[in-house]
Amino acid sequence: MVKPLVVLPPVVFAALAGLFFFGMNREDPDALPSAIAGQPAPPMQLTPLGDGEPFTDAALREPGVKLVNYWASWCAPCRVEHPNLEALADEGLPIYGINYKDDPEKAMAFLRELGNPYTALAADSRGKTALDWGVYGVPETYVIDGDGKVVLRFAGPVTQRVIEERLRPAIEAAAE
Repeated sequence: MVKPLVVLPPVVFAALAGLFFFGMNREDPDALPSAIAGQPAPPMQLTPLGDGEPFTDAALREPGVKLVNYWASWCAPCRVEHPNLEALADEGLPIYGINYKDDPEKAMAFLRELGNPYTALAADSRGKTALDWGVYGVPETYVIDGDGKVVLRFAGPVTQRVIEERLRPAIEAAAE
């Protein structure tokens, strides 16, 4: 009779090897999975940031493709992606900005210094909405179609390469 403790290590090793093999052969091993891709954008509980009212879920269901961008003034990659967001906004793409766990005065100073690419702004000071959206950390950007459905989630700074390889194809798909 074979003892269970003799069989257990090879079985655990085989299971881990299979898991690693599967993970390395994914289509994009660097992509973080998103539970909300293909689903309606989650409800939002946001507070005002700046002079205006915070945008609501209804804004995300308006016709046309739009982006939702989670950002913070303390986030160095947010500073790096900012000129690219401004360029997308200059093309006419609506971008809804959600300031994540930030000091409102510092957030507004960030926008005064670098410019404001956002169609509308809101704050998620406690991070509750970010949890519902599955945000790992800032910056994160979501492509939303005209029905309010999440087409793409991108974690990390929006660079020119990301725009060309990830965002533009998702924007085109969302516009169909």
